[in-house]
Amino acid sequence: MEKKPVIFLGPSLSHEKARKIFADADYRPPAKKGDFLRLAADPTGVKLVGFVDGVFLQDYPPTPIEVYQLARKEGVLLAGAASLGALRAVELEKFGMVGIGRIFQLYKTGKVNADDEVAVTFAPEGDYLLQSEAMIDIRYNLYLAHKKGVIGKKTKSALTHVAKRIYFPHRNYPNIIEEARGRYPALAGEVDSFGSYIASNRKSLKEMDAMMLVKFLKERYESLLL
Repeated sequence: MEKKPVIFLGPSLSHEKARKIFADADYRPPAKKGDFLRLAADPTGVKLVGFVDGVFLQDYPPTPIEVYQLARKEGVLLAGAASLGALRAVELEKFGMVGIGRIFQLYKTGKVNADDEVAVTFAPEGDYLLQSEAMIDIRYNLYLAHKKGVIGKKTKSALTHVAKRIYFPHRNYPNIIEEARGRYPALAGEVDSFGSYIASNRKSLKEMDAMMLVKFLKERYESLLL
């Protein structure tokens, strides 16, 4: 019997939503320093590992060198996506780690390059509820709002500028909208329109990529059972 795939997950995708896609995985909290070394030393032999989320401020995150120890282990497939997992996948792709999703591609191609693009704060237990918004998701929602005609190009640029200036633990839509109103009074009408829009149309690129990783590991796991 194959050992269940281990997936470090939350808050990019809730464990509840992930289990609806792949019920048989071993879902674990956001990864912290030491988690990958313990898996690499595990004599029972986990073969499939997914890395989506890791801690940022709450604890020490897994370092590239410890993730490397697992990526190089014979017979292990390690995949990363969506958040810290995407960053580590870019760093370790040449050592066998598999990168999945649009965020991985954005980092790989250099279109985004800062760690704070995916950094968030979240509740330490339960469903790891978000306490701030990832810059990369804010960019995605501004792109969609502009595409749908909710905001013009100037307002999109202004909101992006304001969001990027806010330290990531305090980066959320109410703070962004309040500061944008003050800094750009001429754009206040469109800023308010975006505030109304995002209240019921929020999308998450991180969540979509995390779902792709879960589906990928599900397919690999099922192929091992055949």
